[in-house]
Amino acid sequence: MRLIILFLPLILLSKEDWFITKLEYGKMLYNNPRGISCAKCHGKHAQGKIIAKYYETKNNKKILKTIKAPNIQNISFEKFKKKLFHKYLSVMPKYDYLTNEEINTIYLYISSLKDKK
Repeated sequence: MRLIILFLPLILLSKEDWFITKLEYGKMLYNNPRGISCAKCHGKHAQGKIIAKYYETKNNKKILKTIKAPNIQNISFEKFKKKLFHKYLSVMPKYDYLTNEEINTIYLYISSLKDKK
């Protein structure tokens, strides 16, 4: 009887859809990955959006420039993961603290957003 009581919580917690689905967890992480939100730059549906606009002066002419985050709905998993761990100066922050499970779950979520508006 004690053995059942000891393992019952583990059995209940191991149920995959016990609290939230992987897609719900992915959405939660996409919106709040313990850092800057992916949605802040890539948009609610991962279709990309303009982050900033500024003017650059060249030959006494003002030229409007924009910084835009790309659409990431159709990105390959390898490229997605590589961008999270980049080693270069970039507008995109590093997310090298995410676990493999979190990365897989976020990728599952953004992949589910294809063609949504």
